[in-house]
Amino acid sequence: MSSIADNALKYCPDLFAYQRRETREIKVGKLGFGAGNPIRIQSMITSDTRDTEACVKEILELAEAGCELVRVTAQTRKYAENLEHISHGVRTAGCDVPLVADIHFKPDAALEAAKWMEKVRVNPGNYADKKKFEIREYSDDQYALELERIREQFTPLVHILKEKQRALRIGTNHGSLSDRIMNRYGDTPLGMVESALEFAHIAREHDYHNFVFSMKASNPKVMIEAYRLLVARLNQEGGDWNYPIHLGVTEAGDGEDGRIKSAIGIGSLLADGIGDTIRVSLTEDPVKEIPVAKALVSNIENAQLPHDPEDLQTGTISYNPFSFQRRQSQVMTFGETALGGNHTIAVFTSRDKWNALAHKIDQLGDFKPEIVAEDADIVELDPRDTDAVSAINALPETRLVTIPDGLPMATIHAYRLLACLLDARHPILLKDTFTPSTDSQADFQNTLLTAARNIGSLLCDGIGDAVLIQGEQAPGQSLRLAYNILQAAGSRIFKTDYVACPSCGRTLFNLQETTQKIRAATGHLKGVRIAIMGCIVNGPGEMADADFGYVGGAPNKINLYVNKTPVKFNIPEDEAVDRLIDLIKEHDRWFEPKEVVQGS
Repeated sequence: MSSIADNALKYCPDLFAYQRRETREIKVGKLGFGAGNPIRIQSMITSDTRDTEACVKEILELAEAGCELVRVTAQTRKYAENLEHISHGVRTAGCDVPLVADIHFKPDAALEAAKWMEKVRVNPGNYADKKKFEIREYSDDQYALELERIREQFTPLVHILKEKQRALRIGTNHGSLSDRIMNRYGDTPLGMVESALEFAHIAREHDYHNFVFSMKASNPKVMIEAYRLLVARLNQEGGDWNYPIHLGVTEAGDGEDGRIKSAIGIGSLLADGIGDTIRVSLTEDPVKEIPVAKALVSNIENAQLPHDPEDLQTGTISYNPFSFQRRQSQVMTFGETALGGNHTIAVFTSRDKWNALAHKIDQLGDFKPEIVAEDADIVELDPRDTDAVSAINALPETRLVTIPDGLPMATIHAYRLLACLLDARHPILLKDTFTPSTDSQADFQNTLLTAARNIGSLLCDGIGDAVLIQGEQAPGQSLRLAYNILQAAGSRIFKTDYVACPSCGRTLFNLQETTQKIRAATGHLKGVRIAIMGCIVNGPGEMADADFGYVGGAPNKINLYVNKTPVKFNIPEDEAVDRLIDLIKEHDRWFEPKEVVQGS
């Protein structure tokens, strides 16, 4: 068992009460980020950067929707040259939203973009570093030489950003770590952090500090660990390394799945006070990202206790926040369902909801309720009551434990405290809220974001052996939400898993339409993970955990992958979904769908 008290790395001043991380302020144009500023909302347009009119229109639509920072891709210097006209068009329209150039691979494009945009985003994994999936050992001298080459490529950008008072995002992506970083640190959160810090050190050598960090990944567990490790490493570097943080789960997908995955990753970090600007990356019209992002921020603001005046919420956490390991409880059996140990995390429901679904339980397929809470003899403990916790720990038998409704603690903090005080042998039932819903008209998006943040965050820390959704009244919908959270957290795979990037100006096919086509054709393939990537920028790397990949290789041409290996090239787009199915069949992962009723 590892505790943060025994670890030199510390990412959060108080793991049992909310406190926003203190940062310096940076400016993007006239807009402040970090320090006492609100958490800023951003997004990215999908139009071709060469199409000035379309780009300006989309930027204005995003700004009208409440987007505070808009990103535009610039694949090459030629594309970057048109940023001048895009910026001019936006300003002429009377819109002052700050603009960001998104750069991959091309330092000369970044230098051009810095002339016209208030901020430049660079990816350390491909800005000046190599990504050829080569396996080799770097001696210390070779490593130092590569770093010097990066310094030579990156320093001119630092100079122009400083001269023009522009901002910078040092944005690492899990899917595009360089070969050099991969071979020294592996495909790890540590590699992501060290890659970003190399660029930050170069910026600081030139007394340039107007930058933010990001650590994006499609896997919420990896993303959460990377951001925590980043903040811990910044704390180690010193008090003046208090740079703001941009949060995002990349390739989150669409619909409920995309929102749940984003809420787990972004929401859990916001709940720990980390994050000064966010983007919810959905495979949908970018305007639809803005209300979700706003809801995530307001959801956090309304959910967290601001302080702990009596210092009652204290303890030493029972897990390593930088490396996932499931809490090792003992196995308990309820009817035909076993939970605890290494068993699948169970889905509970209330007696009323079970009764409402009783007539079609056998038709619910993978959304079945497994245990009725009122029948399970659950012990309810206030984790602040140390005597009550000690009494349960003294029992010879194992008990299933949860937290009583009405407890005036934030959900994540309460279960952390319970897990640190309760003997590990006792399984824990997670609730999404301590205030069961009595409103059949409650906003489902807010319910979803709350449940995903609270339960998903705890699952990603290895806490929880069963889940109960109380914030949603509709029986079938509450079960669907429970299972979708388990899937997004990687805790229980019951359907096809998709890694789908949001569209941008680099995208080589219609991502939204294609994602829906692939979902319709493959949504019954339980346990199969499919990546849908608009271009090659994050494709192979972000598909590290995917079984199959569908990647834009050229306009209207698709490359198909098995894991990270391309196996079929330049397939016409109108044939590509069928060819993907053929590929899945070739690898014996295909089966025909069954008809089931998924409750409502």
